[in-house]
Amino acid sequence: MLRAIVFLSWVSAGGLHAEAFWPEFRGPLGNGIVAEGRAPTKWSETENVTWKTLLPGKGWSSPVVVEGQVWMTTAIEVEATEEEKLAMLKATGVEERKFKELQTKKAVTLKALCVDFESGKLKHEIELASITSPSPIHHFNSYASPTAVIDGGRVICHFGAFGTYCLDRADGKVLWKQVIPIEHGVGPGSSPMVYGDKVILICDGMDAQFVVALNKETGAEIWRTPRPQMDAETGDRKKSYSTPIAIKDGRGREQLVCMSSQWLVSLEPATGKEIWRVRHGTGFSVVPRPVYGNGIVYVCTGYGKPQLWAVKVDGDGDVTETHVVWKEIKRIPAKPSPLLVGTDLYVTDDAGIVSCFDAAEGTLRWQERLGGNFTASPILAGGKIYFASESGKVTLLEPSAAFQVAGENEVDGKLMASPVVVDGVLLLRSEEALYRIGSKG
Repeated sequence: MLRAIVFLSWVSAGGLHAEAFWPEFRGPLGNGIVAEGRAPTKWSETENVTWKTLLPGKGWSSPVVVEGQVWMTTAIEVEATEEEKLAMLKATGVEERKFKELQTKKAVTLKALCVDFESGKLKHEIELASITSPSPIHHFNSYASPTAVIDGGRVICHFGAFGTYCLDRADGKVLWKQVIPIEHGVGPGSSPMVYGDKVILICDGMDAQFVVALNKETGAEIWRTPRPQMDAETGDRKKSYSTPIAIKDGRGREQLVCMSSQWLVSLEPATGKEIWRVRHGTGFSVVPRPVYGNGIVYVCTGYGKPQLWAVKVDGDGDVTETHVVWKEIKRIPAKPSPLLVGTDLYVTDDAGIVSCFDAAEGTLRWQERLGGNFTASPILAGGKIYFASESGKVTLLEPSAAFQVAGENEVDGKLMASPVVVDGVLLLRSEEALYRIGSKG
């Protein structure tokens, strides 16, 4: 698998212990898998917590970790009066019936945060941008939802249309900045990924939809590929927020798999040229990141009525009629990403119903309700699957052909960011704080 090769090369070059490295959304391979080592199975607000660090501002981005540094993004918000909120919403041209779905702020300051992995001390609080009257976002979102990505001595913090910033990890100095104008509609969501010498960004807005590659050294645009034609009547049904994955197929082709409203598309990393495409229907505002294994990519189709599709990746052109292996239309997530463990595919819908499918055939192995609401994506660590609910409860399941609960633990505060396990330690970012749970493995 291509991501595994890139990851192992980075570790080998830097002499870094593999479990201490979590460089992007969903971990070293971008799939939520921690292959080796232990992970904490029992904790509470007062038990097995090494430290708890209060974080300034608000952000749903997950932590990324390298060489004793834990990086996150956040937004310091200045509240507007009710009169100011109403005026800002009217100025957007949004239908008045949708006002209640949105939040507006008088101003936001976007920041990068760095916490010391050992002590929990906040080492850096770096101001990147101050924005007056920012565009409204969904009441469920934050202005700092995309997860940063680490690349060697750099950390790249992405805020969608509010800017992408490359920082020197040693001193927090901004090395470059790039702003790509786009109308998100409900705020930023897609996280960046680094592939070779490029930063890959999915930019699926209401006004335009495309994938762009930036030079990771300078931030300059290398290529930009528009999405296939969409037949939605409004931009609201064209926007999307997924994060790409990189794979290598059985034919030896390197691919960027980029999910969007209506279409699943594969691109050549070097040029942005389309390899294949699949029309998945009318799904929009896609959030889950795809997962890949055994020649098949698994995707959730977003809002409307979420579906789960399994698609072979060895095709060319429009393969909608030839390469869809199976699909499932019931109890599929709109926000949490799937988790592929061997021959089993796990998903939890937003209302906490967990399903386990045979990944090859799509047969339902089991389906059970955890309870609660879910946004964070599950991970596999220490041989257990971690499902973090918005209420702060984390349920551990055995990866098995039968439903088996291995533990339940809870902390205070909302959990929207996905869990992280590094070096036998669990990191949980809540609405207000970052927790280090457990000691090193």
